[in-house]
Amino acid sequence: MELQGKQDIAERIASISVSSTMRVAAEAEKLRTQGVDVVDFGPGEPDFPTPDNIKRAAIRAVEQNFTRYTNAGGTLELKQAVCERHAQDFGTHYQPSECLITVGGKHIIFNLTQALLNPGDEVVIPVPYWVTYKDVVNYAGGKCVFVGADEEQGFAITAAMLEPHLTARTKLIIINSPSNPSGAVLDPVEFEKICHLASRRGIFLMTDECYGRLVYDSPPFSAASLPGARGTVLVAGSLSKTYAMTGWRIGFGLAPAPIIGAMLKLQSHATSNPTSVAQKAAVEALRGPQDSVAVMLAEYRKRRDFVVRRLRAIPGVRCAEPRGAFYAYPNIGVALGKNGASRSTLQFAEQLLEKAAVAVVPGEAFGTGRHVRISYATSMHELERGLDRIHRFIAEQ
Repeated sequence: MELQGKQDIAERIASISVSSTMRVAAEAEKLRTQGVDVVDFGPGEPDFPTPDNIKRAAIRAVEQNFTRYTNAGGTLELKQAVCERHAQDFGTHYQPSECLITVGGKHIIFNLTQALLNPGDEVVIPVPYWVTYKDVVNYAGGKCVFVGADEEQGFAITAAMLEPHLTARTKLIIINSPSNPSGAVLDPVEFEKICHLASRRGIFLMTDECYGRLVYDSPPFSAASLPGARGTVLVAGSLSKTYAMTGWRIGFGLAPAPIIGAMLKLQSHATSNPTSVAQKAAVEALRGPQDSVAVMLAEYRKRRDFVVRRLRAIPGVRCAEPRGAFYAYPNIGVALGKNGASRSTLQFAEQLLEKAAVAVVPGEAFGTGRHVRISYATSMHELERGLDRIHRFIAEQ
């Protein structure tokens, strides 16, 4: 059907693309419905069930008829729980007036960029980056300035690498640690240098802490805990990964009250409040037993070690060891452009899905041209099957 409107679809929609991770999931699901035995390494979603105590809290909320509107920015109870948990985990000192509850972590990042950026404002983003950063900055009329991380040092990013890219138009630096897609974890000393750099230049620093507690080899860290950070650092957080609550859609932001107020104004006209029942479940997640986090982290560590070992056993494939999150980001350049094979990681991913029935996310989605993202938030059985297929597929290129 042709549209009859004067200008059809709004121009601003053309500045964003469909999420690559969602596209991969859709293609994998399409093949599954056709009876294909697909091994899916695409989703960034824990394969663990939501812990029982959290589910029971949601059931109690329904039974007690906690099903009406709440404050558009979330309940006071949940804001207090977020501030308390962040203080216990990272040593910060936020108040509920400096907290906003959103419909997932992606929502707080959208709100932040829309509330902060004017057309032409520059946002410095390390590469590889999470797919959504680029699109939400573009949607706000901002300009992305990409800075390549050091793959040989585990995709490290430093203040010295960022500084040459800062200009009078720089409004925001985005740091995601642990990183999606690479699993890189920023050293606290370097984080402090970046924070000081941003503060000196009057630039905001957004720390995306979606995977903040999923760290393998060092204690979890938040830049918001640094002295003097609260005026510069903006925290974007989520319960999705830490508590296996992806479908519950609860995220949060911690920031100076004026910025929280600006985001709340936007949210009040966009989504209004996050789901009431999910907010009660979130309170239990944050205030209840934390044992499940350690259990999941231990399993992810075992899977990480297995995946990295198997990837490095494939001739020519290189893989930096992830220090957090639950992704591996191998360099599969050896398989590109060889013997008429795929010329890009997008083509590689398409052929891998078609010929070997394994779904991965191509590196182009994250700003690099020789990598794919493999989520190991799935069973060891699936990891074994999928990596066997990847090994054979690359060896036959």
